[in-house]
Amino acid sequence: MASTVTTSKDSAATSRPGYGRLLRTRGAWTFLLPGFAARQPFAMLTLSIVLLVQHTTGSYGAAGAVAAVTGVSMALFAPYTGRLADRHGQRAVLVPGVLVHAAAGLALTALALNGAPLWALFAAAVPTGASVPQVGPMVRARWGVRLKGSPLMATAAAFESVTDEFTFVVGPLLATALCTTVDPSAGLITEAALTLVGGLLFAAQKGTQPPVATSGDGRTHVRHASALRVPGVRVLIVTFLGIGSVFGGMQVSLAAFTESIGEPGLNGALYGVFAAGNMLAGLACGAIAWKVAPQRRLIVAYAALALAASALWTADSALLLGALGLLVGMCIAPALITGYTLVESLVPAGARTEAFTWLTGAVALGQAAAVTVAGQFEDRLWNGAGFLVPMGGTLLALATLLALRSRLAGAPRGRTVARGMGHREPVAVD
Repeated sequence: MASTVTTSKDSAATSRPGYGRLLRTRGAWTFLLPGFAARQPFAMLTLSIVLLVQHTTGSYGAAGAVAAVTGVSMALFAPYTGRLADRHGQRAVLVPGVLVHAAAGLALTALALNGAPLWALFAAAVPTGASVPQVGPMVRARWGVRLKGSPLMATAAAFESVTDEFTFVVGPLLATALCTTVDPSAGLITEAALTLVGGLLFAAQKGTQPPVATSGDGRTHVRHASALRVPGVRVLIVTFLGIGSVFGGMQVSLAAFTESIGEPGLNGALYGVFAAGNMLAGLACGAIAWKVAPQRRLIVAYAALALAASALWTADSALLLGALGLLVGMCIAPALITGYTLVESLVPAGARTEAFTWLTGAVALGQAAAVTVAGQFEDRLWNGAGFLVPMGGTLLALATLLALRSRLAGAPRGRTVARGMGHREPVAVD
């Protein structure tokens, strides 16, 4: 087993992982800035679809169903996108992906505005979701290359969660403002344009993308075991499905609630408060030098999330709903961050982008299911019934996590993982 040699100065620095040191990592800014621009549209997509289709059909159920098809399509295709990026390079996957996504998003917009039947909207939603650029997992994979073996990996996971949540503060506000004050189609059109520009800028940063694994003779076609074969990854997928149920249930139910009180413009603000809680908790998580094992942190954080989500359906005012949404958001960040951190110990570098996309896809799939069910609840039951979905999703995921928590134990360094997938050796970090 290789040893890691550092100077006393380096050792002291790495024992105090923090955002300042993280952002001084060589080459980080070259992928952080375009990465932020490229992932911003993702926070606008579902809400833009819901607002557009609800406007053209008058049904939250139909709007939720179209958004759900998009989410399911993304969840199914995201892991294969990640696997292709691991094998052929991020740029080779990202460039055609953003071109297809922009075209599909514009086609979906045109069909909705022209009163196309629901099946046609479903047909356009499939490529729209399948081509969503997986920029977040790609950025996380780039951090993994830059921070091999460093305690800054946990800080990087927190930083990425904060970045994601900041986009979910800005994205819903922007989508709501565009759809309610400019035109119902403005949100989806803007999302397509931002995806195209931001994605191409990120793809242009070739110097920081993870290297493609090659065989001994220099060929790039090296067989990798799927990240899905790691038992801990499958457990994390279930927990992230529950987190997705919170996102989906909140999006539809907040829109329906604000519509019922005659203040549709509050939708973006309330969702922004929810996302702000997530962002603030993420900042705090990244600033703490944790001594508790990540497996235990995940269980505690998820139990708190399930408890907070179980109270959402009781809210009868915008003020109370905002306070509960803030609390739920603050509980999501620790669970997300810890889950992404566990990937670094469970999955070898050669399959890590795929692992991240499985988790991202799980969130999207949970969100899609929640959007569909919450939309039906809002149409058929009482105002606020959609908030039952986050409660049910998190409680089921928590039960699974408690039952299978032993599978989250990382393999010892130097041992093989998941049918021959060897873990990387630790190296010194500048």
